[in-house]
Amino acid sequence: MRAALLLASFCCLLPPAVGERPRIPDEKLLVLTVATEETDGFRRFLRSARNFNYTVKVLGRGQTWSGGDSTGRPGGGQKVRLLKEALQEMESKDQVLLFTDSYDAVFASGPKELLRKFQQAEHRVVFSSEKLIWPDRHLEDKHPHVREGNRFLGSGGFMGYLSNIKEMLDNWTGEDGDSDQLFFTKMYIDPDKRKSFNITVDNKCRLFQNLHGALDDVVLKFEDGRVRARNVLYDTLPVLIHGNGPTKLQINYLGNYIPNSWTFETGCTVCQEDLRPLAALKDSQHPLVSIGIFIQQPTPFVSVFFERLLKLQYPKNRLKLFIYNQEPHHEHQVSSFLRDHGGLYQDVRSVTPQEDTDSAAARDLALDICRKDQDCEYFFNLDVEVVLKNEKTLKILMEQNRPVVAPMITRAGRLWSNFWGAVSADGYYARSEDYVDIVQGRRVGVWNVPYVSSVYLLKADLLRSQLTASHVFRSQSLDADMAFCHALRSAGVFMFVTNMQTFGRILSTENYRSSHLHNDLWQIFENPLDWEERYIHQNYSRIMKDQLIETPCPDVYWFPIFSDVACDHLVEEMEHFGKWSGGGNVDTRIQGGYENVPTIDIHMNQVIYEKEWQKFLQEYVAPITEKMYPGYYTKANFDLAFVVRYRPDEQPFLRPHHDASTFTINIALNQMGQDYQGGGCRFLRYDCSIQAPRKGWALMHPGRLTHYHEGLPTTAGTRYIAVSFVDP
Repeated sequence: MRAALLLASFCCLLPPAVGERPRIPDEKLLVLTVATEETDGFRRFLRSARNFNYTVKVLGRGQTWSGGDSTGRPGGGQKVRLLKEALQEMESKDQVLLFTDSYDAVFASGPKELLRKFQQAEHRVVFSSEKLIWPDRHLEDKHPHVREGNRFLGSGGFMGYLSNIKEMLDNWTGEDGDSDQLFFTKMYIDPDKRKSFNITVDNKCRLFQNLHGALDDVVLKFEDGRVRARNVLYDTLPVLIHGNGPTKLQINYLGNYIPNSWTFETGCTVCQEDLRPLAALKDSQHPLVSIGIFIQQPTPFVSVFFERLLKLQYPKNRLKLFIYNQEPHHEHQVSSFLRDHGGLYQDVRSVTPQEDTDSAAARDLALDICRKDQDCEYFFNLDVEVVLKNEKTLKILMEQNRPVVAPMITRAGRLWSNFWGAVSADGYYARSEDYVDIVQGRRVGVWNVPYVSSVYLLKADLLRSQLTASHVFRSQSLDADMAFCHALRSAGVFMFVTNMQTFGRILSTENYRSSHLHNDLWQIFENPLDWEERYIHQNYSRIMKDQLIETPCPDVYWFPIFSDVACDHLVEEMEHFGKWSGGGNVDTRIQGGYENVPTIDIHMNQVIYEKEWQKFLQEYVAPITEKMYPGYYTKANFDLAFVVRYRPDEQPFLRPHHDASTFTINIALNQMGQDYQGGGCRFLRYDCSIQAPRKGWALMHPGRLTHYHEGLPTTAGTRYIAVSFVDP
């Protein structure tokens, strides 16, 4: 063992082999970048640099950018000037410099690998390479030809020895708005200067990966708790990834993973960084939030939306509400909420349908109100179709401390969500490779995305700095949300979506009819989860587990099925329709036109509710039937389904009869003692009565042969029941 250690120590002292250059020490490398503003992209770059212990010197901090718009036309001369000035103070001849853009770049590996690959290039200065020539195509033929790889120079990243870079920059006499790319390109295509400064390009992307023109060449490579970008064309693992030109969204996508922001082994490693804790704050110390609520179309469950808004866990005196309603159909719900609860909030402003304000103008107005209010720290956008189940959503988003962050919500049973993983060239939806995994929760984190909608939290400081325009939602070619997100992307503001918690879902507004009194009753197909939460009894899911089914009479089963709201809405809907039968034997609504045991009722098909009612029977009654009547399976087809009304002065009771069904469902729609007196059902063969039906509970019993029964007299008030003859 001791001999092995001595041998290892001896080997470490050996000089490099003949012809082998000594490795450049990490401390000889200095990273230089220009950043006049601390953007989200710049902070991401610094995070990746810290991850690998790079030494970074930032040039131009706090200065005004005068180098032009490098994404649209030539520019960037200011970067060259600042670099030239910075190098005047440096003297070490063996200093190695890496000069790189930082707003749209991330490190994928550390200094050792970078310096090793630099040495292997065997040149004093190495520039990144590009597939596409820019900004002057006429210079294409003057570029050196290469056997394999990219021919053209990219100025967004290069490295070399201090002395050689200084000599190069001595040639710079341009203005801040001149092209740095053209300056370095002309130097590279000049054979004498290329030789004098010993310049080459990283033509196989071993050090630098420029994404412009190479998106199909780059894939993510997950390995041992790290993530790399792999160039599949040259089978290389570049150290610095640069989203040059129009590839900002692609570098944002890669930056969600590289170098270790998210891995399969660790999950999200940056989600708990830079948080804003709220737990220790008193109510009066919470940031002031302006909530913008937008109703743009007829939408189901609006009253439930406002109920959830009231439950949002945040001090209401630190909330201001802006409510935009474009739909006359929803004026009642808005006015009822404001009448009953508006006083709880610090301030409320509403825009009514009569004001004839379009959606984009209303959204811009809501932002402007927050922008001009110096106390407003956040704007929380909340469209009315959002089902916000997590009462802590606002605090969770605020604690994330991101410029714009959305809680991920999805449409039940579909891959539709409130974010896009990618954007097409014309600014519309495109699916990213990880979209499905994020939506389905196989990848959990906080994700930089190009588009969010429906519900998101925005820092108000952005409105006073980077989003100062008064019409960020207005566009000739894009809808309001797309225009807003385009404005954020153009300003370099990152948008995030988090699926770290479950937040809720988004309603489908398709096929929403507003012709009824309680239109939400018809949502069992379009929004089944919301329909269930609203209308199915809270104990229904516990029926089997907690043995909630009672047997008041032989083969008669009694169980909870409807919520109080369902009962009330169904009764009110029928009374609103108003066309009650006369209770006579002649009934043109049924086949044959004759009813042997008539009741005063309204059939479900009269209110166009038969499909929804059958769906209800299939989903919620059939499973109970198959449990309680073993061996019997039903498709829940019905011949008759109707709501019956009993009154002492109208029809107080129903004489003994059999039902024309295999089994019957009888649901009590109101409460004995509160709404009526008397009533109930008696099964004559067993001399067994249910005289105090519970509101929302269903009686299920055989219809023919064995369960001859009668409706007991209602002595006061009005009694309502919903009856279904199933499997006639």
